[in-house]
Amino acid sequence: MNTTDPQIVLGTMDFGTLVDRDRAFALLDSFVAAGGVWLDTANAYSFWADPSGVGGASERLIGAWLRARPGARDAVRIATKVRQNPLVPHSWPDSAEGLSARAVHAGVKESLGRLGVDHLDLLWAHAEDRSVPLEETVGALGELVAQGATLRVGAANHAAWRVERARSLARQRHVEPLTALQLRHSLVQPRPLTPLAESAHRMLTADDLDLARSEGLAVWSYTSLMWGSYVRADKPLPQTYDHPGTTRVLAVLDDIAGELSATRNQTVLAWLMRQGIDPIVGVSRVEQIEEALGARHVRLGDEHLARFAEAR
Repeated sequence: MNTTDPQIVLGTMDFGTLVDRDRAFALLDSFVAAGGVWLDTANAYSFWADPSGVGGASERLIGAWLRARPGARDAVRIATKVRQNPLVPHSWPDSAEGLSARAVHAGVKESLGRLGVDHLDLLWAHAEDRSVPLEETVGALGELVAQGATLRVGAANHAAWRVERARSLARQRHVEPLTALQLRHSLVQPRPLTPLAESAHRMLTADDLDLARSEGLAVWSYTSLMWGSYVRADKPLPQTYDHPGTTRVLAVLDDIAGELSATRNQTVLAWLMRQGIDPIVGVSRVEQIEEALGARHVRLGDEHLARFAEAR
């Protein structure tokens, strides 16, 4: 995996829809003031919550914040995604843009415009698009790096073998390869072989981590804090997490959090970072940012990891 220290990534999916401008600005200000760097968004965020039926609200809000905060662009790194934005309002997945060369180039051009920036720090392919030859997508992503539109490219919700195939094609074509993975991961795990309610999500697997560690790839996790379910009784874990392993893990989580004088959320984030994973955290209040960034100071030892591994 990558050799840089893992960081908390601010997830901005709800900005501009469920999180209004003033609150989003306060969250962004707080994140940067506390030393946060990476912002994660997507051109599709959040079409399902926007009356327009298409994405772009999150990117527009970040762009407005950048314009209102001279110098802020130098303080943050911006990651966005292309693949899922509906081309026809309220028509997803039927009109999702996909990963053709035309869609990738058009999507990034529009994202840069909404963000008001001249380049992205990281561009994610949001999900696989097997209707398009992988060679075509790899070529388009490589062209964007060569043009300076994005510094790096990564794959979200892709199978490990597809990532490695894409990297091989990139090497053959002498273009920039994928150097980052983004997948769903947290301390609790669903029952094996049970489908997730969120059909677009793909879980992190041992193969993904093996690939990342072998090839020096960055790994970002989403749904890191399970929508608040670790700390909120009114947000129970989904039914597929109702199994003995979850009960054991949560008991160990309480023990270790108590020993380290940390919250449940901070301990989960520390557990992810201890494995070299950058956790994405979605927030709606400034106090949640302060709590999340506090996880940087929670030190899990090998003994703690062993206890979690045994419980899982």
